[in-house]
Amino acid sequence: RIMRPDDANVAGNVHGGTILKMIEEAGAIISTRHCNSQNGERCVAALARVERTDFLSPMCIGEVAHVSAEITYTSKHSVEVQVNVMSENILTGTKKLTNKATLWYVPLSLKNVDKVLEVPPVVYSRQEQEEEGRKRYEAQKLERMETKWRNGDIVQPVLNPEPNTVSYSQSSLIHLVGPSDCTLHGFVHGGVTMKLMDEVAGIVAARHCKTNIVTASVDAINFHDKIRKGCVITISGRMTFTSNKSMEIEVLVDADPVVDNSQQRYRAASAFFTYVSLSQEGKSLPVPQLVPETEDEKKRFEEGKGRYLQMKAKRQGQVEPQP
Repeated sequence: RIMRPDDANVAGNVHGGTILKMIEEAGAIISTRHCNSQNGERCVAALARVERTDFLSPMCIGEVAHVSAEITYTSKHSVEVQVNVMSENILTGTKKLTNKATLWYVPLSLKNVDKVLEVPPVVYSRQEQEEEGRKRYEAQKLERMETKWRNGDIVQPVLNPEPNTVSYSQSSLIHLVGPSDCTLHGFVHGGVTMKLMDEVAGIVAARHCKTNIVTASVDAINFHDKIRKGCVITISGRMTFTSNKSMEIEVLVDADPVVDNSQQRYRAASAFFTYVSLSQEGKSLPVPQLVPETEDEKKRFEEGKGRYLQMKAKRQGQVEPQP
């Protein structure tokens, strides 16, 4: 589809959340089709995780986004989908790759959305593909479980924070989940959640550096639990690390089932977003250095630094040092 002004920021760059939403829609379509390709109980595919996604090239207003999806692995209860996003300048015909993403879906029964069904097997063109996919499946399953348990904290507001501190730029968005946010079966589309997460992360980044900002990458997004229609969700973002030219923002999504007294507030999703600061000409600018104040903030800063150095080493083709 063509990118319009309401898809982009004031500088004309398409929001990362808009692209993530399109990626998720493509993944949901192909995985739901596959999971209903055989006779049996009907189901809908729900997003469980998005692997790290890099924004390789900016997309602008007026360009056409081409989103293509392919199933690359199936386990007994999950589907791995690879999605590519191309942008096309329809005036010049120029096309460029903007995103490559890997998503994991699970099929939920239409009769009972808390019941996970079995996935029809996929036919592989090479024998090695199944083994490679199994390794990716086991790795993401382990990381998703670990992430859920270490995300118990919440973002607390601070009065009169100092510039360049974590408290100065942290932001929250409160959203009542309505029918337009949800599937026909009453739980939120993963793409809607990711779009809101990117919006909050972008506000944090803009507050910190006070310039035009764009999404550079998103670390793995884990969906820990479904969000149902009628819930009030709080999307909170806080700066965790800054390098010379990038900012890492942690985003947490908490759901409060206000119409259901039997269920307490719970952590629904979490991720780390990386942003860069740009000049009016679109060139990279230095980022003001974050000033962590509390022990927890200093710990998160060091963890963010570790993730930054690890990813930098991967990009340079270096072997990661053993801890």
